[in-house]
Amino acid sequence: QVQLVESGGGLVQPGGSLTLSCAASGLAFSVYPMGWYRQAPGQTRELVARFTSEGTTYADSVKGRFTISRDNDKKMVYLQMNNLTLDDTGVYYCTTIRGGYWGQGTQVTVSS
Repeated sequence: QVQLVESGGGLVQPGGSLTLSCAASGLAFSVYPMGWYRQAPGQTRELVARFTSEGTTYADSVKGRFTISRDNDKKMVYLQMNNLTLDDTGVYYCTTIRGGYWGQGTQVTVSS
């Protein structure tokens, strides 16, 4: 069956960096757009970054700080997050964008 497993979350100070990873299995990974969403406490889940047919797109709040990348051979997708702020706190989810597959999420907490 399809599995998406996120890792790399944790506690980081403002201004710090984290790299999230998502390991996919059970699907033809390269045909899926892939992306990252996040959900802050009491908020709806929002798109952070994703691949599109033209390249990549990012939420305005993370442009210039976050970078999404992928390795189709390893069936991995990554989210490099730099200059983290308190507003970046939340659970980060990996998704296929199409097909409705989601990971279980990884917690990112930005706090001093």
